Amino acid sequence: MAPTTPTETTVAEVLAELADLEDPKIRAVNEKHGDDHGVNLGRLRAVAKRLKTQQDLARGLWESGDTAARLLALLICRPKAFERDELDAMLRDARTPKVQDWLVNYVVNKNPHAEELRVTWFEDPDPVVASAGWGLTADRVSKKPGGLDLPGLLDLIEARMKDAPERLQWAMNTCLAQIGIEHPEYRARAIDIGERLKVLEDYPTSPGCTSPFAPIWITEMVRRQEEK
Repeated sequence: MAPTTPTETTVAEVLAELADLEDPKIRAVNEKHGDDHGVNLGRLRAVAKRLKTQQDLARGLWESGDTAARLLALLICRPKAFERDELDAMLRDARTPKVQDWLVNYVVNKNPHAEELRVTWFEDPDPVVASAGWGLTADRVSKKPGGLDLPGLLDLIEARMKDAPERLQWAMNTCLAQIGIEHPEYRARAIDIGERLKVLEDYPTSPGCTSPFAPIWITEMVRRQEEK
């Protein structure tokens, strides 16, 4: 057997540590949402804080395929160090919601290729990949809307969101809400689309949390903005 490298040994040690943090109860809850890991995210972040930024270790953890390890990798990597094709491959291999969400928000969003990937993913035939494109678009709607065709986005949402697969539907709904929250000139139309499509109208919402149903979400966030 070939000798292991220090990085491989470190990956093995981290995987062992994550295995020790595994909690069957947490896994059972996560699996209901499509996430196959049982590590408390607070403890995972504590491990990341201790390890600090380590790009080679992050790549090794990602390559393990383990969901908890991939989440940790996304916390200790250098977002700007990834090439465009590498991020594209990572997204297509990131099949669990939490890994995809962290990859898009913690890494892709901070990478120089983010806009190119947003455009590429937006119309991808794979709804999971497309949901990442819509997620990046929703972020641009709220932070850098210049150059976006907001009426065109509303047209697409109106035509496609009702029958979209769950994760794509969620991302489109987020985009709808962000348009309504951040752009008063389109607020009435965004609320009207939400009311007519009724997407996530009955989504269970914990006390003190805002419903993801777009009309309620938009109205509540605008109210908070006006109170500031």
